Amino acid sequence: MFPTLETERLILREISKDDVKGVYSCFSNELVTRFYGQETLESMEQAEAFVDFFAKSYKEKRGIRWGIEVKGLPGIIGTIGFNAWSPKHKRAELGYEIHPDHWRKGFTSEAVTKVIEYGFTDFGLTRIGAVVFIDNEASIKLLTKVGFQKEGILRDYMYQNGEAYDTYVYSLLKRNIDVL
Repeated sequence: MFPTLETERLILREISKDDVKGVYSCFSNELVTRFYGQETLESMEQAEAFVDFFAKSYKEKRGIRWGIEVKGLPGIIGTIGFNAWSPKHKRAELGYEIHPDHWRKGFTSEAVTKVIEYGFTDFGLTRIGAVVFIDNEASIKLLTKVGFQKEGILRDYMYQNGEAYDTYVYSLLKRNIDVL
């Protein structure tokens, strides 16, 4: 059964076919995708494929992706979850995005904190990684704020619009968390 997580202002829940419009709204926005390592969506069919991919990834134990819903508002404003999940090695990579209409309201930080807690306590992770475009200052600031440490640079690691970009790799280890 897919876990639903709750924070003070958010519900993190399974993404369904009803969320295609919300997925499209995020991933069709160039402000969202410019540091994402994928092309901007151009059709609702592409958004439907994303929803299917998220469901398949969870079913095959390769990752988990929650829709971020603000309590009292219909639909999702973004997604968050773990990619490259390796149960054997107790690690995964954190990924997230949120629609620009909801930036700088603390929603991403609130969701990230809850997902990290879930990852270490319920998912059995000992390491959570994050790969971030070097120019993505907002994401770097957020990861640092919640305790991630920069480990290094991955050269020409991600492609965006046909161009290779260097990224930073960050990590957060369960043993370095004081209280969960």
